Parts: sequence; structure tokens; C-alpha cells
Amino acid sequence: MRTPTEQEFLKDVATHHIQILRDDGIYRHVRFARTGTNCYSFNLVTWPGYLAYSGDMGCYVFSRLEDMFEFFRTVRSNQKEGLTINLSYWSEKLTATDGGRRAGGAKQFCSELFTKVVHDWRVSWIRENRDDLSKEERRELWESVRDEVLYHADDDKVRAYDAAYKFSHKAGGHTFQFTDFWDVNCEEYTHHFVWCCYALAWGIQKYDEHHAAKTETALSQTVSALPVDSEGGHCD
Repeated sequence: MRTPTEQEFLKDVATHHIQILRDDGIYRHVRFARTGTNCYSFNLVTWPGYLAYSGDMGCYVFSRLEDMFEFFRTVRSNQKEGLTINLSYWSEKLTATDGGRRAGGAKQFCSELFTKVVHDWRVSWIRENRDDLSKEERRELWESVRDEVLYHADDDKVRAYDAAYKFSHKAGGHTFQFTDFWDVNCEEYTHHFVWCCYALAWGIQKYDEHHAAKTETALSQTVSALPVDSEGGHCD
């Protein structure tokens, strides 16, 4: 499954508006949505030690620092522009994921990756034993792998791995097997989790920009309210 790019995410949220429902120190509830629709909408809720993302792409709860906005800000601390996400590090901080209608999680079995790994193992084994294998034996091996293993690639993780685990084929005086294949990682980050991570980076950035704009406006209003001296300058 192809995961979203930053450009695709930004297109999804191009017309989103920020709505701050609560902003009491670490206790926050910030909502992002298009006017008149919940499509691609999401909420960021924080309390001491936790951040919960919920919305159209599922629900994920993270825990690491007292202020989780600060945790997600660190990724962009040395960056000038764009969104930076750290899928591996952030997924380690998950304490809960939505297990409802999407059976959501940070990762899922990838049939394309499984197929690639199986193919690579077959090619590597043939290269190691090429001197003992005829062209016909190589062809028979490939057909057996295709029919007995790759046929199950689109079933599910358990059936695909089980097919690889049970596979055995003799050729050229050797036996080809997918030894310890259960230790092979054929998972990838889900489309929903990657989108969520972009939403975290983007949402916190917009929250910070909103506060910066409010501070700038307040300072401008304060300066404008100061009394003016006879030469046109503000009195101290």
C-alpha cells in the first residue's frame, strides 16, 4: 500500500481552519477541519504526559514527555521549512491505536514487500547454487514458489508466512527452504498512521503560528494604546 506524501497531505488540509476549544497550559483541545464537512478533520488533545490524535484517519495516543506538543516540536527544531516526521521513533511512543472499524495500527502486513522478499531469497539461493542447477530446475523452483507461496501473498500475514514456512523444494542435490522466515519483517507503516504523523507536525506548527500571531497583535495594540508625546513619540 502506498503511503501519502507531504504534498498529498498538504493538499488534503489546504482549506482547513484551526479551532482552539481549550488552551489551558498543557491541557489543550485543538480542532482542524474544513468548513461544512468532517472530511480529513482531526483533533489534537493533550494532558500531562499524553497526546491523543482523533479524526477521520483514526485514533492514536502517544506518551513520552509532560508536554507532548514539545515532544513533536523537536523534530523540526533544526529545519527551516516543510514537515518532518519520524515514523519509527514516534510509533515507539504509541500507547493505544484505534482497533475499531479500521482495525488500525501503526503498521500492517504488506503483500508487495512479502513478494519482494520471497523473490530475493529465491534469486539469492539460485546464485549460490547455480553450478548445480539446470535451467529446467531453476524454472521448476520458480513455478513452485509462485504456486505454493506467492499465491498466498494477498491472503493475510499468517497464511502468507505459513506458506513460506512450509515450503520445501529439492533441486540440484540441494533443498530450498525459507528458513526462519517468521523473523523477516514484511510490514510497513499504514496510510492512516503516516497521514496522522503529518497531521501532528502540521497541526502543532499551525497552533504555534496562531499563538505567535496573537502575541504580535497584542503587542501592536499595546504600543498603539500608549500616550503620544508632543513630538509624536510614545511616552515611557
